[in-house]
Amino acid sequence: MYQSITSFQRGRYLWVALGLSALSILAYWWHQPIGSPNGGTWLGYTLGTIGALLIVWLMLLGIRKRSYNSNLGTVQGWTSAHVYLGTALLLVATLHCGVQFGMNIHTLAYVLMVAVIASGFFGLYAYLHYPQVMTMNRAGDTLDDLLQQIRKIDERCIRDADSYELRSLVDSAVQGCDIGGNWWQQLRAKDSSTLTIPASIDRENADRVLSNANQARVINTLANRLAQLSGGHEAGVVQNLLASFAAKQVLLKRIRRDVQVRALMKIWLFVHVPLSLALLAALTVHIIVVFYYW
Repeated sequence: MYQSITSFQRGRYLWVALGLSALSILAYWWHQPIGSPNGGTWLGYTLGTIGALLIVWLMLLGIRKRSYNSNLGTVQGWTSAHVYLGTALLLVATLHCGVQFGMNIHTLAYVLMVAVIASGFFGLYAYLHYPQVMTMNRAGDTLDDLLQQIRKIDERCIRDADSYELRSLVDSAVQGCDIGGNWWQQLRAKDSSTLTIPASIDRENADRVLSNANQARVINTLANRLAQLSGGHEAGVVQNLLASFAAKQVLLKRIRRDVQVRALMKIWLFVHVPLSLALLAALTVHIIVVFYYW
């Protein structure tokens, strides 16, 4: 669906939008009102009516998506029309008001409409671009697959850490690993993982809760520990732990990127939908005011 909404039925709604735009421009060019063009002329009322009907119809997409037994066209077709006619709305509304703006409810409705369309453009970009980003980032795995790989690495690290000091370090790294977080952390792909290092490994930072973002602290701690050893069993264990945490680091970056992209694909709706409702309210007031002073 993501790639085909712009080319649905060979761009059917692109041509509809272009036709509407062309007719609006021709009518605006042909129209010779007394004074400057504005929304109070017959053409202004005509374009305003078309724009208002478009706004109401565009908002029906959310209802159509949830009407699973509807025979009123496909969701794919509705979405394609939503994109192209929503874009044409910008031109229709601009010509409706004759590019006349001021500090009033009419301009507020126009500004809200522009904000809704702008957020819609971001949504279109998200649905066309981010699924491919997610596919490339996952490299054939699902998010559950990646999380399962993390769990296996954690189990292997706990099993390999056969001394009290290393077990304490590994347990802290595993328990302090943070994935997801609140919506702001998801959007920033922020890693709030923490680590507490045993005094026997690092006296300077002992018993302090330290940042372990991207598993960097535990990897550096293990690397320093390995540098202090001159071979033997513990050196082999530390090398295995280093390899495991390095692999975990790569997986966590992929998981956070996946979570970030998912959040980006959803967050725009938390802007687009409220702005659309605000636009509908402003449009209603705009129409009432216009007919009250008519």
